[in-house]
Amino acid sequence: MIFKVLYQDSLNEVPIRENTRTMYVEAEDERVIRKKLSERNINIEFIQPLEGAHLDYEKQSENFEVEKL
Repeated sequence: MIFKVLYQDSLNEVPIRENTRTMYVEAEDERVIRKKLSERNINIEFIQPLEGAHLDYEKQSENFEVEKL
C-alpha cells in the first residue's frame, strides 16, 4: 500500500506548516513506516493511506516518487 507521510526535517524544532515536507512510501502498514523512518531523525506529523481517486490525484504531482521500505 502507498502512504503519504507529512514530516518536519528536525525533531528539535516546533512544527511549522510552511516547513512541512511530503514523502510517498510503499509499505505494509503505518507501524512499519514509523519504525523504518525513526532511523532518519525526522518528526512525522501524519501518515495517510492513499487509495483510489486520491492516489490517482497524488500521482499527477511532479513530486510524486514512491520510496519502498
